[in-house]
Amino acid sequence: MANIKSAKKRVSVIAAKSARNRSEKSRLKTSIKKASAAAAEGDKASATAAFKAAQSSIDKAASHGILHKNTAARRKRKLARQLASAE
Repeated sequence: MANIKSAKKRVSVIAAKSARNRSEKSRLKTSIKKASAAAAEGDKASATAAFKAAQSSIDKAASHGILHKNTAARRKRKLARQLASAE
């Protein structure tokens, strides 16, 4: 355990950031799964709405540094392909 005050603060700050990132990743995965399931179901309207929500959450995660920008682009492309094949 850290003895220096600044090191103790860093431990606390890192724990808070890790919790926030873990929560955001979980929310991201849920939105991607919902969009994928909606595309597999074949309902165009709900699939489109779920895709837009997932795309927004992917962009937010990329802007916050949770995902790399290329990873975000790849995941959006994959969801778009699923949506196109569902139609």
